[in-house]
Amino acid sequence: MKLFLAFALVVAVVYAAPQVQREDVVLVKETPSDNVGLGGYNYAYELSNGQAHQETAELVNQGAENEALAVRGSFTWVDPQTNVRYTVNYVADENGFHPQGEHIPA
Repeated sequence: MKLFLAFALVVAVVYAAPQVQREDVVLVKETPSDNVGLGGYNYAYELSNGQAHQETAELVNQGAENEALAVRGSFTWVDPQTNVRYTVNYVADENGFHPQGEHIPA
C-alpha cells in the first residue's frame, strides 16, 4: 500500500508541474557563410525564439609557428521564463576565450 501511495504521489506531482508551451523554432535570418578555406570565415543566423549568433574569424600569423585563428562574435538568447534577452560578445584567439556581457561578472 505504501508503494502505491508513493507512486500516486509522484504521478500527482508530475501532473501538477507547470506545462511548458513548446513552439516550433524557425530560421528567421541567415547570412550565408563566407568560407572559402583561405584565411578565415564568417556567418550569422537568427531564430524565431530570439536566439542569434554571428561570428567572424581570420587567420593570424599565417605560416608562422604561432599561426592561429582569431575569432570574434556574439550570441544572444532569450530566457523563456523571464523573457530577458542576454547577449555575449567574445573573442577567441591565441590568448584564450574572452566573453563579455552585462550579466557576466567582470
